[in-house]
Amino acid sequence: MSSFKQQATKPDLSQQVIWLTGASSGIGEALVKPLAEQCKALIISARNQEKLQQVARLSGCNNIVCAPADITDRDQLHKVANVIEQQFGGLHTLIANAGTCEYVDVQQFDAELFERVIHTNLIGLANCVEAALPLLRKSQSDLNQRSYIVGMSSSVAYLPLTRAQAYGASKAATNHFLEAMKIDLAPEQMDVSVICPGFVKTPLTDQNDFDMPMRISAEQAADEIIKGIKKRDWEIHFPRRFTRILKLIAALPASLRMRLTQSMSRQ
Repeated sequence: MSSFKQQATKPDLSQQVIWLTGASSGIGEALVKPLAEQCKALIISARNQEKLQQVARLSGCNNIVCAPADITDRDQLHKVANVIEQQFGGLHTLIANAGTCEYVDVQQFDAELFERVIHTNLIGLANCVEAALPLLRKSQSDLNQRSYIVGMSSSVAYLPLTRAQAYGASKAATNHFLEAMKIDLAPEQMDVSVICPGFVKTPLTDQNDFDMPMRISAEQAADEIIKGIKKRDWEIHFPRRFTRILKLIAALPASLRMRLTQSMSRQ
């Protein structure tokens, strides 16, 4: 359903209040400066308050509010939402970027790993939406623009890959969750987008012990995301030459698809 139509007119970020989670490192950190330069106010959240303050300071922007929170803690997120309401009266865009990645070793299968990854990537996303949605609804009449939810997924959601049982499942569920939210929020004239990056150089991917074809920088990813946000694309995926290959493989008959993915597996 990637042909979903969203806001027809180009959104104006200059008057928007935006909440970005996972802002202390990786793609989130790379998004802070370009977003803050273009929006009215940027609220940034992550667990590490010291790193958040450092990111805000290095951006050189004075419209950033540091609001530390763990996305797995609903109470912390609701406290941030209260701060946003008190300072700005509402919220125009949520960018739920925070997440984690752990890989499965089938020789030492650990179900707790699944619990950690899914609790952060899926339940954490739902926690963010729960906290932000009342503020997004409150701002629907502002600026003659639709309120907006953006969620971070991954291109691994397209295709089951080796060792990605937990991470891939959490991101496939993220895609399903966001698409269903888009359907249900459409009558309220609220937009929803999903971000599906390929390999991006971040502290998380720096720990990977396998080849990462077509890996791009976090700054390149941030540029692609902001372009997609401005167009309100339903699916923001990049680099296109990589994601299109995965989509093509995913569309193949199951037997051929699995042979190909097995050949791509880590030896």
